[in-house]
Amino acid sequence: MHSLIIHMPGSTERGANVECLLQVLPNAEVVEAVDGRLPEVQATTPTAPGDLFRPKYPFPLKGGEIGCFLSHRKCWQRIVDEGWDAALVVEDDLEIAPEKLPALLELIQRHAVPEAFIRIPPKDREPQTAVVDSEQDLTLFTPSVIGLQTTAQLVGRDAAKRLLAATETLDRPVDTFLQMHWVTGQSVQTILPNGAREKTFGSGSTVQQKSGGSGQKLVREIQRFKYRSAVKRRPQ
Repeated sequence: MHSLIIHMPGSTERGANVECLLQVLPNAEVVEAVDGRLPEVQATTPTAPGDLFRPKYPFPLKGGEIGCFLSHRKCWQRIVDEGWDAALVVEDDLEIAPEKLPALLELIQRHAVPEAFIRIPPKDREPQTAVVDSEQDLTLFTPSVIGLQTTAQLVGRDAAKRLLAATETLDRPVDTFLQMHWVTGQSVQTILPNGAREKTFGSGSTVQQKSGGSGQKLVREIQRFKYRSAVKRRPQ
């Protein structure tokens, strides 16, 4: 099994964490992140205003979200080009508890097939339904509603092909898009608990910046609630 670590060079803090990931993940290498804030990247990336699929995404894509999506597409393309059955794709703020890592890798390895897409989220927000397998206290299951975040996942070759074909134009963030199994045709599984967490850095994310506060926060929260409610009405 191979591992791809998405990292934008230039951060000493994140560079140190990447070095740790290179040591503990199987056959790991760094994939340089795409900076979606660059004008030339935005000018050459086909995007749409959240209306390619239903439900309509209510927010405009930010530069950091474009970069994050393109970075993951870069990894999916690498998996296809190399002909790997599957690979771990992780972001550079990932940490995994050492005591959980052997069981996590064992469970992932058993399901590292071309059709697989397995999330390893740092936040435990998905009820364990439709259990598929387990290793020690780690459970692999198919959630009714696919969670957000793309900190770590196993991506199979056929899954990567399917996702690449569906994302030639971007209209929403990558984790939001991955929730839409009715569009992608891709089943998504989750492992929880898993020992993963997001490491905090003083400089914030170098791949995807979080939204800042604004006077329209309430309006945004209402729009977000409506969107997420629409997604929940389309369970796996």
